Amino acid sequence: MPLRLALYQPDIPQNTGTILRLCACMGVPADIIEPAGFPVSDRAFRRAGMDYLDQVAIERHVSWTQFDAWRRGRGCRLVLATTKGATPYTDFAFAPGDAILLGRESAGVPDAVHEAADARVVIPMRPDLRSLNIAVSAAMILGEALRQTGGFPPKAPEGPN
Repeated sequence: MPLRLALYQPDIPQNTGTILRLCACMGVPADIIEPAGFPVSDRAFRRAGMDYLDQVAIERHVSWTQFDAWRRGRGCRLVLATTKGATPYTDFAFAPGDAILLGRESAGVPDAVHEAADARVVIPMRPDLRSLNIAVSAAMILGEALRQTGGFPPKAPEGPN
């Protein structure tokens, strides 16, 4: 089972488009947990996601409750990326099938989502700064998870220069 990247009620379509492009390039399915802060449609993502959106498997979930039941039914461990986490993401042991969850840009996730997470990871950074852009965070954590699980797509054969 592949890793997954899940977005909890995303606020900014450009960030979501960028993350979906990341998922397309890495061959990672994406989950969008609604409601979002914008209409969840291809048009809202087109600018940042460009033509990559046709290359990503996107699963939409109408609510947190529906997503949580869906991922539990599939046996997906929920790994929450949070500034309140205690374990640096580079020290965490990711596994195939993990669902990496990123919160809303404006508010993160509510306590009930924190409590439902099987693990909470953090990106270590300077204490006088709040957080990174969500798409940057997604790329850092997903890259480490793919490295650990051997999940990067195979390198394309080199063609003539």
